[in-house]
Amino acid sequence: MNYFRAIFSGIIVWVCVALTFMSLGYIPGIKDSLQQQSIIAGILMPFYAMLGAMIYYQKGNSDHGLKVGLAISATALLLDVLITVPLFEIPNGGSYWIFFTSPLLWMLVTINITTLFIYWRQRVRTRRNTNATDVVHR
Repeated sequence: MNYFRAIFSGIIVWVCVALTFMSLGYIPGIKDSLQQQSIIAGILMPFYAMLGAMIYYQKGNSDHGLKVGLAISATALLLDVLITVPLFEIPNGGSYWIFFTSPLLWMLVTINITTLFIYWRQRVRTRRNTNATDVVHR
C-alpha cells in the first residue's frame, strides 16, 4: 500500500467534508438543522470518496478497496481528533464523546469505505484483470 497516497487522499476527503459543513453553516434554513446538513453531506460523500480513490489509484496502484478505504477513513478520523473536535466541536459545547458517538460520523465513514470498495471493484480490479487477460492472450 502506498501510505503517502492514502494519507494524502484522506486529507483531501476530510477537507472536502469539513468545507461542506462549514459552508452549510452559513446557509439560512440549513445552518440550524444538523439533519439537513447530514443529508447533504451524505449525498456529497460518494463524490468526495471517488475523488480520494482517483487520487490514490491514479499511478496504477491496485490495493484492495477496503484496505484503502480504511486507511483514508482512518486519516480523516485522525484529523477529526486533532482539528475538528478541538477547534470546532468543543468551542460550540460539544465533546469528543458526542462527536465520535454520532451516527452521522459513522454513516459518512461507511459511505466512504463502501464507495472506495465499489470504485476499486469496478475500475481497478477490472482494469487489473483485463491487463492480465491481455498478457495471457498475447
